[in-house]
Amino acid sequence: MHPVVFLLGALQIIVIDLVLAGDNALVIAMAVRRLPGRERRLATILGAAGAVAMRVPLTFVASRLLTVEFLKMAGGLFVLWIALKVLVDASEPPETAVAPSRLLKAVWYVMFADLTMSVDNILAIAGTAKGSLTLIFFGLAVSIPFVVLSSNLLANLMNRYPVLVYLGIGILGKVAGDMVLTDGFVARVLAPSQTTIYIVDGVLAVGLILTGLLVCRKKRNG
Repeated sequence: MHPVVFLLGALQIIVIDLVLAGDNALVIAMAVRRLPGRERRLATILGAAGAVAMRVPLTFVASRLLTVEFLKMAGGLFVLWIALKVLVDASEPPETAVAPSRLLKAVWYVMFADLTMSVDNILAIAGTAKGSLTLIFFGLAVSIPFVVLSSNLLANLMNRYPVLVYLGIGILGKVAGDMVLTDGFVARVLAPSQTTIYIVDGVLAVGLILTGLLVCRKKRNG
């Protein structure tokens, strides 16, 4: 591949990662927020690395991912589960110690969340790389430090400013609604309009934020 063509492709992939990996970083940050600093970074690095390793073979069959029904639905429901899990302990401080089983569970959460939410990223990188193995591996390698750094930054900010947790929960509701309603099965059977998607996203976002506020108020009064 000509150096200029490679450079242009690499720049496009960097932009793709910056634009499309933000949701992944947020979900990961919510999943590992209550782990201590060292374990949080370890879970994020191991989980992101594992997810990227699984993306390698998926990138080569990226065109088929569009036809896999229930994949995005499963990812959306998992995102909702993470949001509800965060609601339960939103008013509690991060743990000062963590059991090995909890660390491994967090790694699994990171891997599953990153993988199921990366269909758009995988397809975009595959399309940009145009079969170039070098560009494909470059794109996957770039996503690791970006997701790790941004998710840890978000987790630290949420621990310092708890109000950001509610904003994050609202965004997770919107992300989950998008994933479920654009799943191949849902699109084929229900064919939701863009207006319907916006309404469902808004209801989920507002509903999760209000639920979080009610849960925290109940904890304070209890």
